[in-house]
Amino acid sequence: MDATGQEGLANNSGAAAATDSAGALPQFRESWSQYLRRLILGTAYALKPSRLALLPRIWRMTLAYYFRPRAVRDQLPERPVYYTDWGLADISDDLSVPALLRNYTHGLFPVCHIGPMKWWCPSVRAVQDPALARVGRTVRRLIRRNAFTVTMDADFAGVMEACRQPRPGKTPLTWITPKVMRAFYAAHRAGYAHSVEVWDKDGKLVGGLFGLAIGQVYFGESKFCRTRDASKVAVAYLQRHLAAWGYKLYDAKWMTPHLADMGFIDMPRDDYLSLLPWYAAESDQPRRWRLDPGLDPADWSKETGDGAAVVRRGPAGPPRHAA
Repeated sequence: MDATGQEGLANNSGAAAATDSAGALPQFRESWSQYLRRLILGTAYALKPSRLALLPRIWRMTLAYYFRPRAVRDQLPERPVYYTDWGLADISDDLSVPALLRNYTHGLFPVCHIGPMKWWCPSVRAVQDPALARVGRTVRRLIRRNAFTVTMDADFAGVMEACRQPRPGKTPLTWITPKVMRAFYAAHRAGYAHSVEVWDKDGKLVGGLFGLAIGQVYFGESKFCRTRDASKVAVAYLQRHLAAWGYKLYDAKWMTPHLADMGFIDMPRDDYLSLLPWYAAESDQPRRWRLDPGLDPADWSKETGDGAAVVRRGPAGPPRHAA
């Protein structure tokens, strides 16, 4: 696998969020047709039977949000009440870098299709200790065959743009709206948000992911795949580097069968929140990530456990393992 780190932002993806020749910041936009599609599909999504129980609370929160004084409108409560297992906490359109850092270290993350931003903390979280990650045989073979080139923080805007594009066979609805992209790009420039890019032999961006890194916790946001298993290669490189860099927790939010196959486990909200004061405390200066060619997932020790033990640290003592 060709593992070339790059310090500067590349723009090989042809994404809509491109920089100009003078190095201007990306302009994250959506067309009127894209906005109308998101408005219609977002409304339909909110009316799904599985989410109807959230609607009364969302309406009340939205009204309260707009009636609050502007000076305090976007302040989230110190001790939120979580509504349903989805974990709806409150509404705030403050997506500044300090707000992102503050809210994520309190277990909250933003997801919203329409209207002001909703913040969530589900009753169960999909998490993994990166040191216990699984790298499958197929991914190892792809890496050894040098099927792709992998970079880090080389095209953050391009990765976000690719993640927001409709997936084949899926409803074309995304939470990665222009305001979300602007927020995470600002966090990227501040050294907190990072991407992994996977390129084919023609130099095309065919897979990748992005997320937020605070302290020893990586909060995964989204990934995409245009070529079979390309996103799995991105995850393998991410896990290998997180483990080597001393990260203790990889948070993927909601569990999926794919995450379970990769060794993620369900962690109750109270246990998850108890980890954050220990692991999400900022210790190092934020920085641009650079891929280390010596950290090859194909050569990672296979004696990585079954992923069922995640390091936990309680307020009363040293780290322990929870089966």
